[in-house]
Amino acid sequence: MFDEPWPETVAGWEFTRSDSLERYRRQLTNGVTVGARWDVERQRGQVRAYVQPAGSGRTLTSSREEFRTEEAMWTAARMVLDMAANLPSFRTGDESPAQPVLFGDVAGDVEVKPGCGGEPDAELTFTLTDGRSVTVVLTEEQADAMESGIYSVRKHVWSEYDTDNDSTEEDEDEDEQEEPVPDVTGVDSGPDTGHELITVLEKRFGVTEDLLVAHVDWSAVIVVGEPAVSTLVERADELREAIAPRWWPGLLERPGENWVVLSRA
Repeated sequence: MFDEPWPETVAGWEFTRSDSLERYRRQLTNGVTVGARWDVERQRGQVRAYVQPAGSGRTLTSSREEFRTEEAMWTAARMVLDMAANLPSFRTGDESPAQPVLFGDVAGDVEVKPGCGGEPDAELTFTLTDGRSVTVVLTEEQADAMESGIYSVRKHVWSEYDTDNDSTEEDEDEDEQEEPVPDVTGVDSGPDTGHELITVLEKRFGVTEDLLVAHVDWSAVIVVGEPAVSTLVERADELREAIAPRWWPGLLERPGENWVVLSRA
């Protein structure tokens, strides 16, 4: 049973269950098998790597103590898998039961989704033009390394193509008539801070600071007293244009008097 195909696959691991014992394994092309075993009843797990066949092969490494959580077991299993994948071949004439390396052109887009192994990883599924597909699981570190590698390829390989395209587009742009850029040096963007607002009120509308009340956080400035309030009400359109876009005027009616409230937009 050890070297025969197992009935199920979970997150890329072959899986079989016997009573309360769950067994997982990954068979590599170099002849190494990484196995994990979790006892559901006892809540204990083990991990080991061995050379095939399982019954008479040599054990390369195994957990010295049982793991008390599935998370700890799977963390160790992935670390052992990374180590085993970089070992030289242990095959002695017999072909490994693992699938051969896939190679081909990718058809369409690459499907990316969160991993289903309970760890912060990602699954990338590539569909090849010959109809085969392969799914790879990447940790955060591996994803960062892949992103960096793709950036390097783009910088040193595809950049030549991009440069050629940019040159062609520049030549085409030169043939087109350039549109004049409007002069915006004289455009007033309006006051930003509360102090700038007070300056505008005094210079353009003659409203002095003794007629102003500001909120502590400068979310609003209130104009009280006459003739300042009447002046701003009569020149409401001019006021609105002068303090836009960061401030907005409003009229607050109070018993016996009115206030002009300038709120931050």
